[in-house]
Amino acid sequence: MYTTCLFCNKPLGANEVVESFPVGRRLAFDSGKGRLWVVCRSCERWNLTPLEERWEAVESCERLFRGTRIRTSTENIGLARHPEGLELVRIGEPLRPEFAAWRYGDQFGRRRKRLIIFGTSVGVAWLGGVAVASSLALSGLVGGFLGGFLGTLPQGLILRWHNNKQIARFAHSDGKVRELHPAVRDTTRICPSDDEVGFAVETHMGKSPRLGWGRYLTDQREWFEGEDARRAMNAVLFLVNYGGAGREAVKHAVSSIESHKHPQQFLSDVVGDQSRYGWGGVPGWIHKMSKPTQLALEMALHEEDERRALEGELWRLEQAWREAEEIAAISDDLLLPKGIVELAGGTEENRGAD
Repeated sequence: MYTTCLFCNKPLGANEVVESFPVGRRLAFDSGKGRLWVVCRSCERWNLTPLEERWEAVESCERLFRGTRIRTSTENIGLARHPEGLELVRIGEPLRPEFAAWRYGDQFGRRRKRLIIFGTSVGVAWLGGVAVASSLALSGLVGGFLGGFLGTLPQGLILRWHNNKQIARFAHSDGKVRELHPAVRDTTRICPSDDEVGFAVETHMGKSPRLGWGRYLTDQREWFEGEDARRAMNAVLFLVNYGGAGREAVKHAVSSIESHKHPQQFLSDVVGDQSRYGWGGVPGWIHKMSKPTQLALEMALHEEDERRALEGELWRLEQAWREAEEIAAISDDLLLPKGIVELAGGTEENRGAD
């Protein structure tokens, strides 16, 4: 049983009430279609479960939902909270736009609220730091330089913590894990491809100083094709849409997909649109697309992944879960001193290549 998010590689948490599926703190389920998702509380994405025991878990969720006080409900979608703390989302028979608007509105809305809270925390930390530093300087306990340093220290620590969270990792078919930083928001483009996926992705890897006009420039570029392009694009869009969006932007994004009748058709049309130009007149830059289009791209990729899995390609989901667990383990090792990793059975390079 996998316990790590497919997208951000963070732990999904655990519950003590669904015996057949003790993973996750928010579960979404569709009894009619036998679908079960674990909603990641870190990135808010829905992880479709390919496990054989999902039917038993769905039945358990249905029983728990019926015995729990409902918090929010529409004709087709309900939200309930079990006394143990587990949140249950019951999906009935909504039209696709209704389901998408509810699902992604909740997802992107939570991201937006989290970013607002972060911005408020930075402001409060800055004001508090300035007040403390000013008091110390007036009392003669510290000099001007030290006072200025102490004043910006709380704000700097919060910003550093936030920047470290904005890192996306995905497993490449060559066995190595690629790490993407916020710079890729402005340095990624997508173009048509003749393979099954339908698009290829070019992004600038690595980090570099931020330039005066607000963009990152890096020398290390890499093209991704096939399934690697799909993995790369999911990681890039996680960073692009990290701050979420309001209800209206999500509504426009859902409408964009619906107007194309199918997520794959929307992807094809966006990739084939040569009107979005960036540096040097080259088309396909993600940062040139409107916010609703960026949101819709993430939605469409999710729905297309789920469609393929539900049409019999469950092995892709199994592989994705395994990769997520491996990336999470590698990420944990990155936080350890080199000597500790070597004592545990090998270098970081050897462990990452397994």
